[in-house]
Amino acid sequence: MANTTSAKKATRKIARRTEVNKNRRSRVRGFVRKVEEAIASGDQAAAAAALKAAQPELMRAATKGVVHRNTASRKVSRLAKRVKAITA
Repeated sequence: MANTTSAKKATRKIARRTEVNKNRRSRVRGFVRKVEEAIASGDQAAAAAALKAAQPELMRAATKGVVHRNTASRKVSRLAKRVKAITA
């Protein structure tokens, strides 16, 4: 257990930050899931629209440090590739 005042404050701060990050990560997963479902249904227009909504969310998560920048870029890239493949 934290002993000093500063350590106790740090613990409270970490708990708040963890909660915010969990919410952000969950939000990103929701957006990505919508893209996945649209791809699975084969609806190219819906998939493109879902991707357009998911991309800023992924990048925002990267900016806030919830996910790594490269991870977000990779996810966007792979989703875009799969959305594009629906037309073919």
